[in-house]
Amino acid sequence: MNKAQWITICIGVLIVAALFLFGRTGPYKSGTAKNFQSTTPQSELTADSILFHAKEILSPAQIQWMNDLEQSVIRGDVKKQKLDVFHQLAHFWKDSARIFEPYAWYEAEAARLENSEKSLTFAAHLILENLKNEESEPLKRWKALQAKDLFERSLRINDKNDSTIVGLGACYIFGNIADNPMEGILKVRQVVEKDSTNIFAQMVLGQGSLMSGQYDRAIDRFEKVLAFQPLNLEAILLMAEVFERKEDKANAIKWYSKALPLAPNPAMRSALEKRINELKK
Repeated sequence: MNKAQWITICIGVLIVAALFLFGRTGPYKSGTAKNFQSTTPQSELTADSILFHAKEILSPAQIQWMNDLEQSVIRGDVKKQKLDVFHQLAHFWKDSARIFEPYAWYEAEAARLENSEKSLTFAAHLILENLKNEESEPLKRWKALQAKDLFERSLRINDKNDSTIVGLGACYIFGNIADNPMEGILKVRQVVEKDSTNIFAQMVLGQGSLMSGQYDRAIDRFEKVLAFQPLNLEAILLMAEVFERKEDKANAIKWYSKALPLAPNPAMRSALEKRINELKK
């Protein structure tokens, strides 16, 4: 896949995810993720190292505010106080600093402390959605392990939640955290075998097939999604990506053209039009 293809598909998927998750809050600051790279290929990223590097962009006043907040938990209802601190810190990183990783970390910590199925799955899906488009291998692994832990905690509360089972499998597929990649695929397949109309599971299997170069299988999965949701923008864009990889320009153009009227903003429409014109040459 060339650079132009990657840019186009990322624009589509990331904008859809951002609009769904954050409304009009806008994108995260560019370039901040590079500060979170581990110092050596063998070293593991930790929350402490991520927070340390994230704070490098903050002002002294912001750092002091965070330190005071973190130390504000005193005697009494400690759990409630900690939850309030975690939520305040999460909103700061999301709305003010606009850096995803520390935002996700504090959402995850709040979910672990609250330990409800709703909070755990929210934080897990938040991280998983971001993980799908992560290019940094250390960050990809860190996010996959965070989401995996949250999904596993949620399954201990309700082991019948198919979305959670698929999410756990997706962590293995997108995060490359297992010696055997089939471990994640088998978890998702179990859900599809029980319910072939599960859109989330079909999408994950389709993306897994796309990643592994099994293009015909990916097409089959995305066709199943579009049979139930013909206006699913992410599935349409991924179909276009599959045909680009197959070097089938005519079908790639067809699917990018289907995406055009569904584009949520001018920037995405412009990117799609540019790619269509490039493929016509």
